[in-house]
Amino acid sequence: MKIYLAGPLFNEGERGVLSDVARRLRALNFEVFVPHEQFVELEGLDPKGVYATDLEGVRSASAMLAWLDGTQVDDGTATEIGIFTQLCAMDPSRYKGIIGLCTDLRMVRRRGVAPGDGINLFVAGAIQSVGEITWSVDEAIDAAVRLRGRE
Repeated sequence: MKIYLAGPLFNEGERGVLSDVARRLRALNFEVFVPHEQFVELEGLDPKGVYATDLEGVRSASAMLAWLDGTQVDDGTATEIGIFTQLCAMDPSRYKGIIGLCTDLRMVRRRGVAPGDGINLFVAGAIQSVGEITWSVDEAIDAAVRLRGRE
């Protein structure tokens, strides 16, 4: 099963988290599309080229794992979630679902207290319409294994 790994990638820390999650998934024989791995040079990227590359990655995946941490969900990640939600609706046999990953203590503290657990309600609703929100990398990996079991 191929997973599109969505999340912010604007600094070494963010890319490191995504790379670590990808490594763990690959160790379980998942194929993983990680956007920042597609570009040798991160400087001077062209918007059309990034969009075309990432859109092909989204379309070629059968599931999405979206990292939701931050004061708000990254805008690119939210866009990818929206696109993948529609793919799931159009072809649920091909597109298995979305796993949202939230480890941010600002959100964890709101879990069960605030609507959507403090995550943007539209984004949370999109994810939950075709998948689930998890609260640790281990939970997210377990969710990916469950999705693979539905193939």
